[in-house]
Amino acid sequence: MPFENPAPENGGRDGGRDGAGENEAGTPRARNGARAAHPPGGDILPLRLEGVCYAPEGRTLVGELTLELRDGGPTVVLGANGAGKSLTLRLCHGLLEPTAGTVRWMGPDAARARWAQAMVFQRPVLLRRSVLANVVYGLALRGVSRRERPALAMEALRATGLEAMAGRQARVLSAGEAQRLSLARAWALRPRVLFLDEPTANLDPAASRAVEEIIAAIGAAGTKIVMTTHDLGQARRLAHEVLFMHRGRVLERSPAPQFFQQPNNEAARAFLKGELLW
Repeated sequence: MPFENPAPENGGRDGGRDGAGENEAGTPRARNGARAAHPPGGDILPLRLEGVCYAPEGRTLVGELTLELRDGGPTVVLGANGAGKSLTLRLCHGLLEPTAGTVRWMGPDAARARWAQAMVFQRPVLLRRSVLANVVYGLALRGVSRRERPALAMEALRATGLEAMAGRQARVLSAGEAQRLSLARAWALRPRVLFLDEPTANLDPAASRAVEEIIAAIGAAGTKIVMTTHDLGQARRLAHEVLFMHRGRVLERSPAPQFFQQPNNEAARAFLKGELLW
């Protein structure tokens, strides 16, 4: 199964002694001047979906998706509630199996796809341990050596503005801090592709902008961003291209400026006007 943010454990042992970091000279800087880490070598892109359907108990929720996600700037998936955006990300990431069709990584290092992608969810799932130990735990699951983990984890915390909170218990963080920790945990793995499912849905404007800065820095470091959002302002700021979904299907794929200025179909135009409910 592809990596996802780890689920809570029953134990409360603090693995905060582990953690790590590399000197990534020349890469973009994120919050507090921390350097962004390059994604791992090799490439798993493009990701190809061919005739993908998801129809649990015979009810089609995502239908007949055929598309290819390529390297480049962030791909933002837009659409009304129930359009199938989050399900599509889960199908791409491998958390859901399609009822029909195929989801295949086509790059020369496709065999590494399990380890070269990560996903951050709308509601962070944090371990009952320190902020640092949450990041270290993800690195341990990925098989990073114990000696390297502390520095890599601290580098990710610096990049997300959480270095000063490394020893704090993760479950007392604010909503914005918790989401930044989820991003730090994913970023520490240096994924080639990062899926983000409405990462700022529950955050206030200031916390949302802080998360946007981190997402932009991750993308600038070379990670392919694929995300969903209901925030059209955020989509305008971050998107390189837009996939517009309606009733489980992609109705439009356009460069972001074109989509927001002159969408190609009636449903997309209604959505941008706030008139499309379902």
